[in-house]
Amino acid sequence: MPLALLALAVGAFGIGTTEFVMMGLLPDVADDLHISIPTAGHLVSAYALGVVIGAPLLAALTARMPRRNVLIGLMALFVVGNALSALAPGHGWLLAARFLSGLPHGAFFGVGAVVATGMVPPERKARSVSLMFLGLTVANVAGVPVATLMGQHLGWRATFLGVSAIGVAAIAALALLIPRDHAHAAPATGLRGELAALRSLPVWLALLTTVAGFGALFAAYSYITPMLTGAAGYAEASVTLLLALFGVGATAGNLLGGRLADHSLRGTLSGGLASLAVVLFLFPLLMRAEWSAALAVTLLGMAAFVTGSPLQLMVMEKASAAPSLASSANQAAFNLANAGGAWIGGLALAAGFGATSPAVAGGALAVLGLVVAAASYTVDRRRPEPTHAARVVTGHVPEPTEAMHR
Repeated sequence: MPLALLALAVGAFGIGTTEFVMMGLLPDVADDLHISIPTAGHLVSAYALGVVIGAPLLAALTARMPRRNVLIGLMALFVVGNALSALAPGHGWLLAARFLSGLPHGAFFGVGAVVATGMVPPERKARSVSLMFLGLTVANVAGVPVATLMGQHLGWRATFLGVSAIGVAAIAALALLIPRDHAHAAPATGLRGELAALRSLPVWLALLTTVAGFGALFAAYSYITPMLTGAAGYAEASVTLLLALFGVGATAGNLLGGRLADHSLRGTLSGGLASLAVVLFLFPLLMRAEWSAALAVTLLGMAAFVTGSPLQLMVMEKASAAPSLASSANQAAFNLANAGGAWIGGLALAAGFGATSPAVAGGALAVLGLVVAAASYTVDRRRPEPTHAARVVTGHVPEPTEAMHR
């Protein structure tokens, strides 16, 4: 695999760290800024809102720019956002800085996925995406715990300065390792052409599969602490270690999913969603003992992230005329899944169905993801292949890959 994928993984590591570390720093931020914990929680929402808005917007606005330059510019915006977070004098300023930090998130992963797949043969595309996502999963194992400890001992502002330093390292890596051929402008389809690619039903079905599939994860993961302490009997001090197990499972699942998807994209996606549904439906049973609860957390990370690379690659293939925009939109879908899954899991808890009920609700969402994926497959089979002449007229002659025939 090209060494340039390391540069993308470093950027993903920084983004993953800043996205999830706020959850561990909420008490410190709330105490320092003299606000309540629920008010401090808006900082998490502000980042997610930045991702949802920034992902398609920045991808569309930079569609004609050299992708290498776009990646460096997005990481520079990331550095600025985190530096401003560290220097924010109050809650309002920090809210704005967190929103700014979230803007480049989706576009970086979206454009990065296009660059990653462009550096490898067709039979290794999913694996290349999984190696970029490796930075995101490793952030959950190492980045977030270390950054949280830094914030608790040196102050939360030091954490964001540290994340900014990771961003500077990512900029240097991108400048040194991304091949110069990616410094040329991407094929010019124009903003209208980019947006037209998102009018396709298969693209929207692929995005909906992402929302349902990762909504299943976040329905359970958002409430994993009360499950572990209330149902499995763990002490709160043990939760951090168990969340690291989730990161280990996610890392393993991400690498496995990339390798399997290069052999069967659709089969890996369906198998991953089915595995995720089984794990979530078994949560009420697995949470009855400490050892099985630890196993459940690990399997949850593995089953969920097996689907990450296949989902990203599927959306890119459905919108092959505008892969950067579609890939970035998929990152917005991931964050919608975060918010929607947490909301659905919360409804199950509020209804009084028990501590593990969010996992069961997540299992239902995973089944929904399978249904949408099946509908997408049906639509694909019924849609006629465009003729060679039509491809020439549209200016797009896709290279035949094994994944296109599955």
